[in-house]
Amino acid sequence: MRIFRVSSIACGLFLAFFPAIAQTQETSESLIARSGVPAESVAAIVNDSVITTFDVRQRMQLMLLSSGGRIPAEALPQLQQQAMRDLVEERLKLQEAAKFELKVSDAEVNEEIGLMAAQSNLDPNQLITLLESQGISITSLKEQIKAGIAWPQLVQGRFRDRVRVNDDEVEDTLTRMRADASKEQFLVSEICLPVDNPAQAQQYYQGGLQLIEQMRQGVPFSVVAQQFSACTTAAVGGDLGWVRAGELPPELDDAIRTLPQGSVTNPIPSEGAFMILAVRDKRAAVVAGEPTFTLAYAAASEKLGENTARLAFDKLSTADACSGRALRIDLGEDVGVTLLENMTLGSIDPRFSPFIEDLNRGDTSTVINADGAYHAAYVCDKDEGLGLPSRDALENRIYGRQLSRIGQQYLRDVERQSMVDIRLKAPLSPNG
Repeated sequence: MRIFRVSSIACGLFLAFFPAIAQTQETSESLIARSGVPAESVAAIVNDSVITTFDVRQRMQLMLLSSGGRIPAEALPQLQQQAMRDLVEERLKLQEAAKFELKVSDAEVNEEIGLMAAQSNLDPNQLITLLESQGISITSLKEQIKAGIAWPQLVQGRFRDRVRVNDDEVEDTLTRMRADASKEQFLVSEICLPVDNPAQAQQYYQGGLQLIEQMRQGVPFSVVAQQFSACTTAAVGGDLGWVRAGELPPELDDAIRTLPQGSVTNPIPSEGAFMILAVRDKRAAVVAGEPTFTLAYAAASEKLGENTARLAFDKLSTADACSGRALRIDLGEDVGVTLLENMTLGSIDPRFSPFIEDLNRGDTSTVINADGAYHAAYVCDKDEGLGLPSRDALENRIYGRQLSRIGQQYLRDVERQSMVDIRLKAPLSPNG
């Protein structure tokens, strides 16, 4: 269920990151001359944009601050490589967004800064003051935020029509989770290292082992995940939450079932990436509770007659009644529809509950005559009391995962078509 984040890709952390780009020395030098940046201060060139050593130091300081300073000195060269990688990818993303005239407003950036500040119980001004006290310009953070906002919008705008959520895949996942609900649950954290080039899989694997070695030396899993994972869960330290047996792909599911609590796996190849999982806790199987229903409830005036009401109610399954929005199909005059969510049998009128309790998703109840009207309920969703995620939640996860994979390939294609010249060779100190 992993969704690769777009703000930081750590998959090439321990490799020669960038493809060989055919270019002349004169081209690079002319770009540097136009930029006005001293040659010795140029860390990289991305098409017609210059990344300076100051930019790299700023990003390293930001990464150190977000980790609480818990990255050991021996890991700083890797931190520098990651900072460089992030900066190059951000420039590529913003340049590509500019080609399609996609702009991120100051209001969007400031809103994100406000959310970040609130997570630390600060207001935006206090966050800016904190950054400045650490020698970090707010400009560095704003550029990171802009790329993080622009790229998902660009990917979705260009490729959303390519994403098809297979209903069978959702149903298969729910069936597997339902069958495995009587088994253990696991509190899991993850680190994702996507493998762009299968020929270099062994190098990616060794890079994952280096991350594990950092953890053995005392760096918390959450800190490593924040800095080096390419999954969206990196923002919360890799926290995947409680996972039911059968919910993850088989190779990952098998690993967490046998992993002792508090342990970390070696890198596991899975769906084009190496995954590192930590099992933080385990708990016993779910005990089924009371089922809950999401219902599209319809009522029609008795004056319509039962046959007319039944014909109207039969349209509930195709009228998009479960969305809560306006119906796609008019059910007729004097027919009303209401969406009722999280309804237990005990909360349903006892005259109606016997007609609903045995229904499953996609079923419509028989027509019920009561209080001078005809009534019926269409089951939009049903939770058997096992606490399983809704179909909508699973569909959103699958959609996001597929779109993110497309976004990853898109970024790699952009990179291959770009001029990327990495000039920084020596290690930098984050503080200059």
